[in-house]
Amino acid sequence: MKILETERLILRTLVQDDFDEVCKLLQDSEVMYAYEGPFSDQEVQEWLDKQFRRYRHDGFGLWGVVEKSSNELIGQCGITYQEFDGKQIAEVGYLFRKEFWHKGFATEAAIACREYAFHALGFNEVYSIIRDTNIASQKVAQRNGMEKVATFVKHYRGVDMPHFVYKKK
Repeated sequence: MKILETERLILRTLVQDDFDEVCKLLQDSEVMYAYEGPFSDQEVQEWLDKQFRRYRHDGFGLWGVVEKSSNELIGQCGITYQEFDGKQIAEVGYLFRKEFWHKGFATEAAIACREYAFHALGFNEVYSIIRDTNIASQKVAQRNGMEKVATFVKHYRGVDMPHFVYKKK
């Protein structure tokens, strides 16, 4: 189901048939460095199942990003609830296949999701939580009008990872 459309992209719900395409994203060690490495097939399925639960429970989640010109699934972008400072916040998150990096797709999708969060979902503020070493994603957050408001450490896969919190009101 199509959720959003931009000049070059369609954001739609992910479906089980996307498994192989999602593997191209989540099993790439360069793409997944901020997650301490690529996912196994089981972890990819768990990731998909988590999005399906979000769609049912929250009415949103990470959506598949399809490039219109090729009709290819090039990444994921969307809105998810994340825990920060003792509360649930709306996060604009994004993850793209490396061959589509540095082409403006992440920024285009993130801006569309920010606007959707404000205008369709009624949020007053949105966040992006980004690992401190992920400079490219930090730049996307800044181009999405966000400012860095906090730093905290996330413990994931046995590693303490500093993260920056960006926010847009």
